Amino acid sequence: MARCYILHSKILNQFYIGATSDSLGARLAKHNSSYYGGCSFTARASDWKVYYKIECANITQALKIEKHMKRMKSVSYLMNLRKYPEIS
Repeated sequence: MARCYILHSKILNQFYIGATSDSLGARLAKHNSSYYGGCSFTARASDWKVYYKIECANITQALKIEKHMKRMKSVSYLMNLRKYPEIS
């Protein structure tokens, strides 16, 4: 099963939006350990926590949801997803 996810870092006070067909726990561990390289966005902090996740039927759907969330460019939109889950 695929999922779209939002991570939050208290240190950076920023969100990261991603999609995966892997285990979310394994993906989170990779983000927190700078597995994706020292130049990646998530390498700037090691305190990423799952803020919100959306279970998807397949990776194509997860990628479309990820793209939509990134296009919104709104922190309040991301916060409202958690506050009002029915909008997802």
